[in-house]
Amino acid sequence: MPSNPSLYRRHRFPPDAIACAVWLYFRFPLSLRMVEEMLAMRGIDVTHETIRQWAEKFGRQFAADIRRRAPQRGDKWHLDEVVVSITGKKHWLWRSVDQHGFVLDVLFQRRRDRNAVRRLMRKLLRKTTKTPRVMITDKLLSYGAARKDMGLRVEHRQHKGLNNRAENSHQPTRRRERIMKRFKSARQAQRFLSIHDQCANLFYLPRPEHQTAEARRTHRAAAFAAWREISGISNAA
Repeated sequence: MPSNPSLYRRHRFPPDAIACAVWLYFRFPLSLRMVEEMLAMRGIDVTHETIRQWAEKFGRQFAADIRRRAPQRGDKWHLDEVVVSITGKKHWLWRSVDQHGFVLDVLFQRRRDRNAVRRLMRKLLRKTTKTPRVMITDKLLSYGAARKDMGLRVEHRQHKGLNNRAENSHQPTRRRERIMKRFKSARQAQRFLSIHDQCANLFYLPRPEHQTAEARRTHRAAAFAAWREISGISNAA
């Protein structure tokens, strides 16, 4: 039985099947139909539309729980923006990661100016409740202008080579965008990536090439244990 029965009330599928479907969809670059087929191989006959509804309903709650349980992130913020085409219109995906590679937040906007940077910074400060020590960006002048407007006493380093960590963090998004055959709307993209990045944070191991095999196994076991507790199936077999 799940540790939180009300979470899955009125769902005829068992909680571990629902949690597994949500985990597969957000953890790996899989389409809804791929997840449908993987579950079918395990004897779980469910449509891809049902999986989409599970992902929207449970994914938001799981991501919020992951964020609440997350430890204090680093004090060095890497900010970057990348263009994303949605229904033929240009949008900008703004993302911030800390010095360890954990995604702090994402924000889709139509503009690439100081107002867009201010909205991103305000959202970050609301979520983290702590002003960063260092802010690293590319040479877009809007970052410096927004920092000045907000009166932030933060060291600001502008250098394209220093911001590789933020630029590389866009790569999983590009992979998912191809699998999903582009995002359908900015709202859908914002909702999906807000969940996707938090799930990735839970299983993310900084600098895995410098970790021993035992350390990687320990980290993975802890991440799975946290996922089972967050998804409400901590007592499942």
